[in-house]
Amino acid sequence: MPAEQRLTWRRRLFAFVIASVGAAAAAAISFAMTVYDAANPKPVPVAAPGQPIDTGRWTITFRDARTGSIPPTGIKPATPKTLVMVEFDLDNRSASTSNAFLRLFTLEPTVPNLPPPAFYLARDKSVAGGLQPGMPERMIAAWEWPQAVPVPQQLRLKVTSQIHKRRDNLYGAPGWFDRDPAAVVTLGVGSSP
Repeated sequence: MPAEQRLTWRRRLFAFVIASVGAAAAAAISFAMTVYDAANPKPVPVAAPGQPIDTGRWTITFRDARTGSIPPTGIKPATPKTLVMVEFDLDNRSASTSNAFLRLFTLEPTVPNLPPPAFYLARDKSVAGGLQPGMPERMIAAWEWPQAVPVPQQLRLKVTSQIHKRRDNLYGAPGWFDRDPAAVVTLGVGSSP
């Protein structure tokens, strides 16, 4: 093998070794940062009632929480029920009508056997469907509270957040994707008149 060809092979081998060491160092640093972030999570921001919370897709402002036996529709149920209701303002910041607010917030800690809430528009007491972009609405979420569980004095709500990607990694299509919680809010629970 000529000397010039050996020199070319040595250069290629040296470049391969340097690239391999660099890739291994990057992988090790990335792994270490992931482990550190998992061991030291950032605290979830705390928001006060009446403070707007930017979730990416929505802006939500919690107003109050209360209990009652009549749902927001004003129609008394055939069987007595205890309802826990949360009133909030919601603004759809996306470009299309959406009902993704159905999973925008959850109770913390979770309550066993608690069905998901029903959502109502406060202006006309109707069941909420999709919200139009740029048209804020006052809404009410109503949980049918289990009889075996005492109604809490305070509700702690965890608000999720989403980010819009023009092209996701799997399909290459636009969409909204879940992120870390945006905030937690604690509301005192009053009673309906």
